[in-house]
Amino acid sequence: MKAVHEVTTREPWKQARAALDVARIREDFPILKRKVHGKALVYLDNAATTQKPKVVIDTLHNYYTAENSNVHRGIHFLSEQATAAYEGARAKVKSFLNAAETREIIFVRGTTEGINLVAHSYGHTFVEEGDEIIISAMEHHSNIVPWQILCEQIGATLRVIPINHNGELLLDEFAKLLNARTKFVSVAHVSNALGTVNPVKEIIEMSHGEGVPVLLDGAQAVPHMRVDVQELDCDFYTFSGHKLFGPTGIGVLYGKAKLLEAMPPYQGGGDMISLVTFEKTHYNELPYKFEAGTPHIAGVVGMGAAIDYITGVGADAIAAHECELLDYATGKLSRIPGLKIIGTAKKKAGVLSFVIEGIHPHDIGTVLDREGLAIRAGHHCAMPVMQRFGVPATARVSFAFYNTKEEVDALVKAVHKVIEVFG
Repeated sequence: MKAVHEVTTREPWKQARAALDVARIREDFPILKRKVHGKALVYLDNAATTQKPKVVIDTLHNYYTAENSNVHRGIHFLSEQATAAYEGARAKVKSFLNAAETREIIFVRGTTEGINLVAHSYGHTFVEEGDEIIISAMEHHSNIVPWQILCEQIGATLRVIPINHNGELLLDEFAKLLNARTKFVSVAHVSNALGTVNPVKEIIEMSHGEGVPVLLDGAQAVPHMRVDVQELDCDFYTFSGHKLFGPTGIGVLYGKAKLLEAMPPYQGGGDMISLVTFEKTHYNELPYKFEAGTPHIAGVVGMGAAIDYITGVGADAIAAHECELLDYATGKLSRIPGLKIIGTAKKKAGVLSFVIEGIHPHDIGTVLDREGLAIRAGHHCAMPVMQRFGVPATARVSFAFYNTKEEVDALVKAVHKVIEVFG
């Protein structure tokens, strides 16, 4: 996988790197021109949410000023336009993930709802008392809590794949956890707290060998690398639009059609039905069975524009540039006395977490903010990860393809100022 950070030479980067004109790309993102506390904004909190290119902003504006109408219900011109844009975006997502069919693409509010949908609909249908569900020790709370709730409700047991001190999953331990009682596996493609790119292909193959379906949390993967759900052979894949340079409040759940067909609806309401009487309701076909009520139409259309934009930039060029930035930042920060990087996996993407001896991460984030740098400080909705590494929180830097080495240099300079202030 070319899209990951590895401790090896990266000569193949040169060709992909040359194709990425970062200075021109930055012109597409209006917010990157603003100042914060009188300093030029250096936005390094992309794992929390990404900034939006003008084409996405313009698409949202155009939808509300020229196309706004409900979808699937009207026979008038605006409704037909809105429906065409909405379903056109679904086709874009299908191509983006290389799904087999558009009906395998379900629009949800984000990764969190995608996981909850599967936990509720698939879980309550196919997981029983005494069964086991496997997640990993590096999961976001959104991929822990829904499974805990399910286990509590039906009497199942949650098992956890441990990680080593580099922040890598222990596949031999995973193999030991897999057994006849295992009914589902759900893991992050990329860790939001550590940046680790997990060996998901191997996890899927091992799980399928036992007849166990797998969900991948792709929130931190799709902005950084090419994702092919058919090649991975995952059963479910979910991600959020706002981490993919699109609007907030919209996301995608991909599911294999045969599994989605066997699952009951997650919510009831309009558009997810084909016939309603007081005696019985007949549910709509895929994907509409899982899209109750008026959807976030503008969000879907805006996400489609974001997918067009990043497809135009190129996944390989994005991956190469971000890996180069990650290597550069890792080398620079590693040389600062008292600074420790948390998460040193051989394969990483986009995220660099660290602590500084004697200084709380919140203080690091506060000083950096005054210097114009936006980073994240805290547990990153991954408290078990913090517990595993014995820290209350970390300072997290996360990259996108519009970031530069000059911004990394500004980060390093600001970190030295943190040490001066609190040292």
